[in-house]
Formats: sequence, structure tokens, C-alpha cells
Amino acid sequence: MSPLIIEQIPVLQDNYIYLAHDPASGATAVVDPAVAPPVLDRLAARGWQLSHILNTHHHNDHVGGNLALKAATGALVVGNRKDAARIPGIDLMVTEGDHFLLGTAGATVFEVPGHTSGHIAYWFAASQALFCGDTLFALGCGRLFEGSGAQMWNSLSKFRALPDNTLVYCAHEYTESNARFAATVERDNPDLLARIEQITEKRRRGLPTVPSSLGEERKTNPFLRADRESVALAVGLSGAAAATVFTEVRHRKDVF
Repeated sequence: MSPLIIEQIPVLQDNYIYLAHDPASGATAVVDPAVAPPVLDRLAARGWQLSHILNTHHHNDHVGGNLALKAATGALVVGNRKDAARIPGIDLMVTEGDHFLLGTAGATVFEVPGHTSGHIAYWFAASQALFCGDTLFALGCGRLFEGSGAQMWNSLSKFRALPDNTLVYCAHEYTESNARFAATVERDNPDLLARIEQITEKRRRGLPTVPSSLGEERKTNPFLRADRESVALAVGLSGAAAATVFTEVRHRKDVF
């Protein structure tokens, strides 16, 4: 088994689509295709045949290319069983704890509601790759459109249990704005301050800030640190439950 070869395709204003290619079998998945043409162009350039379309949730900027890609390649659409009615062209329905095989590369499926009720993530442990859609961002997390703060904290806690070297392949380039907010929560976090400098330089040079590592996120992302007293103090909730602190941090980001 070889690690996945992962290609990042920037589309729309700030979305990322990913191609994940298993060199051992030739199987190739696209993750959250907002649109089809850039995906087809990259597949042709690489000489890869699309076998699967992996959706994390139903929003159009994650599934908008499903049907065109399926028609062009015959790829199987994979999504959450609970959200099947909202995933265009779904063929393979998965749920919490399922083991999905992309050729020889295996992924664990996590149900991570909060941003949407049917959000899932795919963790390819051998490739250290987490495709988390809009649940976790670099220095941020998704808005709570269809879930509660407690749900989202529980979802993020599943990611917190993964190894530090896990690479977070989130679906948007939101890091600069997330960094500005994070700095209002933990003003004295040296890891965060150093990371903000790196992010600013990368964006100045037009470089992506994604993927990040889960180790980085654990040290700097306020949404993964709601159980830290420094974060609780910053939002006036010293001693409160982590889910309560998380909900307040998320509210502050909503109005930031």
C-alpha cells in the first residue's frame, strides 16, 4: 500500500477541491467537487481515471459538480446515509465508523454534525489525511447552520483524538480571517502569534495555508481549545464546561 497522492484544486472564491489518488490500484477520488471542469482538466493532466466522488455534506459548493463528473466518468458518489436525499447522484451510503476503501487505501468515516446535520469526514490514517469539509478549518470551524454548539464540540473532539501528524484538508481558504479572530481570544499564545506571522507571509506570496497539521491546530485553534482555561477566561466563562465555552467562542466569531 502506498500513501495517497493528493492534489489541491482552488476554485470559486476560496474553495478547495481535492483529488486523492491511490498509486497502488489507480483508484482516484475527488473530495467535495464544487464544479466539474477544473477537476476534469486536472484528471486529464495527470492521466488519472476518476473512480469515486466523496462528499462531506450537501452544500452546493461541495456537491455542485457531482452529476457532471458522474456523467463524464462513471464515478461512484459517496455520502452520508442520513443525508442521501440531499447528495446528488449518491450511490454508496456510509455512516459513523464505516471503513471505506479507495483502491487499497482505507478511510474511517466520522459523522460530525454541527455545520450541517449530515456532515461526515474521511480519515485516511495511512496517508495521515483528514478530509473534513467545513467542520474544521485552519484556525477555525464551520458555522452552526443545522446543529448546536454541543454537537459541534463533540464532532471536533473526534478529530482531537487523531495523531498530531494528521493533515487537515479542509474545504476553504479562510485562515487569514480566522487568524484575526483567534488573536482576540488568545492574545498571549506564543504558538498562535508565530503561526499568524507564517500565515501572513504565505498569503502575501499567494500560497495556500491548507493543509495544516492537527498538532498545529491543537496548539493554536481556539475552537479545538475550548477546554483550556486560557480560552474560557478570554470569553468570561472560567470553570464552565468545554461545550459551553465552545458555543460562546463560536458566537463571537459569528459576529466578529
